[in-house]
Amino acid sequence: MTNYEPGYRPGYTDIPGAPAFGGVPVPYVRASLGGRSVAYLLDLAFIFVFTAILATVIAVLGVVTFGLGWALFPILGVSAILYSAITVGGDKQSTLGMRMLGLRVVAPESGRRVDMLTAAVHALLFYVAISTFLLWCLDIVFGLVRPDRRLGHDLLLGLAVVRV
Repeated sequence: MTNYEPGYRPGYTDIPGAPAFGGVPVPYVRASLGGRSVAYLLDLAFIFVFTAILATVIAVLGVVTFGLGWALFPILGVSAILYSAITVGGDKQSTLGMRMLGLRVVAPESGRRVDMLTAAVHALLFYVAISTFLLWCLDIVFGLVRPDRRLGHDLLLGLAVVRV
């Protein structure tokens, strides 16, 4: 549906005179910082459940292998990165929280899918930034001053979070 068709409702991501999502370059159909923040808060709950399930599986595996499986418990420290690698690197290109808000992660020039390794590094950079107040502020400033709302860790990897 283009801007000129009946029944079209303009949104904040529209470029005057440009066709709707299908014809607009990916960086211009940007996700809001508020939407990304809410998606992350939702993902925290999903990460908690994912970590609990993973811990249960490792505990049972440890019992079955007479304690050998318990060596996998350090994996729980990177469960959030595993969650992002599996979900963002998957077919839907988004975490469960992002799906609920209609967001996905793409390469802005081509719109191609993100592979699991890139998704894991993207999550790692995000968690490094969020764990250091100064880096987190710098990351957010990138999103506030750029018209495409890409954060610092998005720019480092050449990714964009867009609306579906």
